[in-house]
Amino acid sequence: MQNRFIKNLALLLFLNLLIKPFWILGVDRAVQNSVGDAMYGFYFSLFNFSSLFYILLDLGITNFNNRNIAQNNQLLNKHLAGISALKILLAVAYGLLIFLIGYIIGYDSTQLKLLAWVGLNQVLLSFVLYLRSNISGLLLFKTDSLLSVFDRLLMIVICSFLLWSGLFAGQFKIEWYVYAQTAAYAVTVLLAAIIILRYSGKIKLSFNLPFSLMILKKSIPYALLVLLMSFYNRLEPVLLERLLEGVEGKLQTGIYSRAFRLLDAGNNISLLFSVLLLPMFAALIKKKESVGSLVKLSFSIIISMTTIAAILSFFYSEEIMQLLYGKQIGETATEFQWRITQSARVFQLLMGSFVAVSITYIFGTLLTANGNLKLLNIVAASGVIVNVSINLILIPQWQAYGAAWASLSVQVFTAILQLILAIKIFKFNFGKYFWLRLIIFISLAGLAGYLSEQLPFHWIINLMMAGTFSVIVAFLSGLLNLKALFVLFIPINRKSKK
Repeated sequence: MQNRFIKNLALLLFLNLLIKPFWILGVDRAVQNSVGDAMYGFYFSLFNFSSLFYILLDLGITNFNNRNIAQNNQLLNKHLAGISALKILLAVAYGLLIFLIGYIIGYDSTQLKLLAWVGLNQVLLSFVLYLRSNISGLLLFKTDSLLSVFDRLLMIVICSFLLWSGLFAGQFKIEWYVYAQTAAYAVTVLLAAIIILRYSGKIKLSFNLPFSLMILKKSIPYALLVLLMSFYNRLEPVLLERLLEGVEGKLQTGIYSRAFRLLDAGNNISLLFSVLLLPMFAALIKKKESVGSLVKLSFSIIISMTTIAAILSFFYSEEIMQLLYGKQIGETATEFQWRITQSARVFQLLMGSFVAVSITYIFGTLLTANGNLKLLNIVAASGVIVNVSINLILIPQWQAYGAAWASLSVQVFTAILQLILAIKIFKFNFGKYFWLRLIIFISLAGLAGYLSEQLPFHWIINLMMAGTFSVIVAFLSGLLNLKALFVLFIPINRKSKK
């Protein structure tokens, strides 16, 4: 199973590192630079608002379905027909809810109009993820890997044409960005449906109330978990726009989004671990086989990768922000420097959150596969309380910087709790030397980041030298294992061929 994990992780990483960074750091960044912080903040707050209630589109069905199909492939046809019909009804309920709440909290007609399209995109995305959960549940990881980047690839093509072809007069409009997402998600849903129907055979959509209630009953714990996690992962931009008045709220949301974009890019990579690990953990647990070696391998890889990224981001935050976000039209040198400094401070804290979030992708996924939903929901509910409390205290005073502190606090809090629960339930014993090696690695990587700033070279060269040294330390400390990585070059079914 470790062999398969490493190989499919390599494919997922390759495809996502090829496509998603260009989407986030190229196209998405270019859109914000084109429309400005206030207009992008306007969109970003609506997007995060719609994400808060995304769970109503899913109610935990995707996670439940991934785990269930991985353990019971024969249920694919029956569940596909029933769940698809149920999700259509959930989409209608979701649309009504976000409009009602949006109206209650004071969204104007312009905001509600854009919210309609953003909500439609969330509906299409939920169908993409549901269809992919069937594909990964069948352990068709290569197909799922290709689908994981297909929508972003289409968005890159459409948005690049709109941004840089020169065929469209005037300034890029944020609505174009939203429409491009709609088109890309719709095509991806169609492609995913065609693929899964090859394995399920013909289906006939039919709403079966007893079946739907059975699915919802089993999915509700997953739904509650996703809802609570959505609140403490996505609440900051919404609170910034609502708690701070007028243009200042949209501007601070835009500043937060600049830093959050890189966290989102990193999280998209770390999320791939959970996509692969959930069906693998579920299959191993059903067979009553040990998950210890797979957990240790995945945790070692992700903690090494995210720690290096967070340390380099801390020491080179201003340089990275200046590289990504240039001076805007009509902006003075003082205004530009203020904007970069604000974004850099937020970025430093959010990349600390990146390490914590990535840890939850390992241990939270393990606890989900093991069915420990009650414990995870208690952790998540505690996270929401911590997050909202800190945001309400810090945002009025520190604005985007206060929101970043809230994010870091809640992510570290929930990551530690999930790690402790996983160790207690599965009785993991990584060994004292593992934790000692981890401390030594973090210390040396941090020292490398600090000393690299003193070097007389260009900052990119300094950053690359610190990063290279940190990777070498990760291998020398044993956190990254060459033998495990060599598995990449060994056929998965080698033994079966002998």
